[in-house]
Amino acid sequence: MSSLFILVVYIFIGFILQHSKLPVQNLHLKLNKFLINIAIPAVILLETPKLHLSMDNLIPMYIAWATMATSAFFVYFLSKRYHFSRNITGSLMLVTVLPNSTLVGIPMISAYFGAESLPFIVLYDQLGTSLWLAVYATIIVAFYTNKGVVSPLGITLKILRFPPLIAFVFAMTYGSLNEFSFLITILEIITLGLVPAALISVGLQLKFKIATDEIKPFVISVLIKLIFAPALAILICYSFGWLDLLIAKVSIMEAGMASMITAGVIASINGLAPRLSNAIVAYSISFSFFTSWILYILIR
Repeated sequence: MSSLFILVVYIFIGFILQHSKLPVQNLHLKLNKFLINIAIPAVILLETPKLHLSMDNLIPMYIAWATMATSAFFVYFLSKRYHFSRNITGSLMLVTVLPNSTLVGIPMISAYFGAESLPFIVLYDQLGTSLWLAVYATIIVAFYTNKGVVSPLGITLKILRFPPLIAFVFAMTYGSLNEFSFLITILEIITLGLVPAALISVGLQLKFKIATDEIKPFVISVLIKLIFAPALAILICYSFGWLDLLIAKVSIMEAGMASMITAGVIASINGLAPRLSNAIVAYSISFSFFTSWILYILIR
């Protein structure tokens, strides 16, 4: 619990900084660039070589794809059922479906399961969330904002240029960097800044305002994200006899992570119910400290 308390403190620091006059403009954008281009690739380069090739290593991909696809189906169905506007539906298709598997997932899940969970977090993020962010999010934005035809080439280039994925492919191909002890030391130093930078960035971006007419889609989104998705992940793991595996437990925890901040940003800048999108991200992150603890108790 002490580890979780530290995570809360970092987020609170970021939230306080959000309402302060900072000498650095758009600090969260600078932190995000550090995380995406440097810190997260460093973690991937260190942790991916620890994986041993087996069919079990595909469990994170199965869980990620199954929970996101099913969540998307229910969001679409319920949006039709309750006659949500096109903008709200597009917003929910992003923030309800895509989990915060990196900025919140890495520090929170490693706080529960320790450093040995990091390679499995990397697998879930790279084989699941990152691919969906590049392909699925692009399609959703194009469809719900009428921005035209989605280019397969554009999506492919977007995926191939993503620094964490480049690091993942390199680590899977090249393997361990043990012969370069100086490089490992540098990477380890870089990763020390990942947790504080990620959570302070989260705090800098939290926005809790929500209108009364957005309560229904808000509740639906949070329930699907924090309760339905991890429950489905547990059911899948139980059905296939995976529940005793750490990789499965990490995947279940990832499925139950809060809404992805990047999904909220994408929804906002494209006019897909910005206030609702930001509120879902902010509240789901706040609630996830409690729901993740319950989920951990259930599966440990």
